[in-house]
Amino acid sequence: MLVTIATPTYNRAHLLPRLYESLCIQSNKDFEWIIVDDGSTDSTPQVIQKFIDDKKLNIRHYRTSNGGKHRAVNLAANEAKGDLFFIADSDDWLPENAIDEVVKAFIPIKDQQSICGICGLDQYADGSIVGSGLPYSQIDASPNEIREKWNVTGDLKEVFRTAVLKEFPFPEIENERFCPEVLLWNRIGKKYKLRYINKPIYSVEYQPDGITSGITLARMNSPIASMMTYSEWYSQTGSLKLKLRLAINYWRFAFCAPKNKRIGIKGWGNMLLPFGALYHFSDIRTHKSFKTH
Repeated sequence: MLVTIATPTYNRAHLLPRLYESLCIQSNKDFEWIIVDDGSTDSTPQVIQKFIDDKKLNIRHYRTSNGGKHRAVNLAANEAKGDLFFIADSDDWLPENAIDEVVKAFIPIKDQQSICGICGLDQYADGSIVGSGLPYSQIDASPNEIREKWNVTGDLKEVFRTAVLKEFPFPEIENERFCPEVLLWNRIGKKYKLRYINKPIYSVEYQPDGITSGITLARMNSPIASMMTYSEWYSQTGSLKLKLRLAINYWRFAFCAPKNKRIGIKGWGNMLLPFGALYHFSDIRTHKSFKTH
């Protein structure tokens, strides 16, 4: 089994069939599909059971209490049998040649342990690319380098070696149900590079009630993971402009955490506390349901 496709899902019974159909028509079938139902209250279990009963794909299904996407990914990575780990959200789908493109890109670097996986482009339903695309057909780089050195913008689709995600699991913080993926990708990038390919391997449709649309409130409700993300990223980047933004966002969400849980940010980043406070109070006005600590 070369690839494990992992799908964390929560109340997406109406969207899962689209992902399922896209997996059924993949030109390369050398994959398993792990679905982690993160405590859905809709008909998700029944929909998944129908997929299993169809016997078209190699499917394993796990059901957990609602703990957030990052915990579901950790579970799936621990259970995965594939060499590569492809996270496919339940509200997205794969172009029919996605697995084939990943495998073709991976085979030449399979024995290069310094390269931890393949990263392709995201595309919208109409086939247009999300963001800038790459300036070359392939680039070996860390996530920070691809943004800062090569000026690549937009969401990308990382497919990591499963062993690397076992080496770098998402932190699971008590009472927090969100952890930014970039926290983990940056940690991995300090040790490994990805092979970026200038081909779409993932189709996206951002949902009105999805994580992307509710990202500010998600970060407010998971301030420790948010602080870890901004503090670590601040220490890694060489971009002054990005450092400013990261320091402000660190304080923006630090105010959502108890004082004794604030992990700190280095150097002059502390001078940007007042600007973070302004954003924080703006967030509080926008998200009146948020309970401050």
